[in-house]
Amino acid sequence: MASNIKKWSAEFIGTFWLTFGGCGSAVLAAAFPQVGIGLLGVALAFGLTVLTGAYALGPISGGHFNPAVSVGLAVGGRFRAAELPGYIIAQVLGAIAAGAVLYVIATGKAGADIGGFATNGFGEHSPGGYSMTAALVTEVVLTAIFVIVILGATAKRAAGGFGGLAIGLCLTLIHLISIPVTNTSVNPARSTGVAVFGPAIAMSQLWFFWVMPIVGAIIGAVIYKVLLADDNE
Repeated sequence: MASNIKKWSAEFIGTFWLTFGGCGSAVLAAAFPQVGIGLLGVALAFGLTVLTGAYALGPISGGHFNPAVSVGLAVGGRFRAAELPGYIIAQVLGAIAAGAVLYVIATGKAGADIGGFATNGFGEHSPGGYSMTAALVTEVVLTAIFVIVILGATAKRAAGGFGGLAIGLCLTLIHLISIPVTNTSVNPARSTGVAVFGPAIAMSQLWFFWVMPIVGAIIGAVIYKVLLADDNE
């Protein structure tokens, strides 16, 4: 039980950090007058949260910080399916806690307007007005690639010690591609954490950002396992 508590705590903290760091950069710093970090800064922020979290917390829990990644690793044979409920609960709670802290900060000035609060969406709630179909393809394909990169970068034959770097850079690239389309989810917990405090439309579309990343993760895991995995994996 003590081992599980450590793993759940690591996943809670790691997902908190990913949601707070990534979404916080979008809500607080992206459009700050004259010196805002813009989309590139937000993409880097998400990548850096995963990179730092992977090295600090990965040795404890594996550093998933994402229900879709946990599912993908289970399908890929790298994670016991029996552990999924505990991991997913810890991840979602960590993301919601981050959303709560970010909400307190974002509303802590006169005339505060949280806007979309870094929530994910399609159609009228897409940053670029992209359709549900475009959002579906984006989330499924990018989550599949993310899981393939994770499985490959953490394989026994991969260069030791560089997995976290590859995974963090991959998430950065994913955001560089897809922020205009869906505001980038590829992570149901991250989507949930801010949707709880964001506009009503974010909650009404939240199901999509659970289903599509998980579908993508399963596809990515199957592709890796069938076509790319070493016989010893």
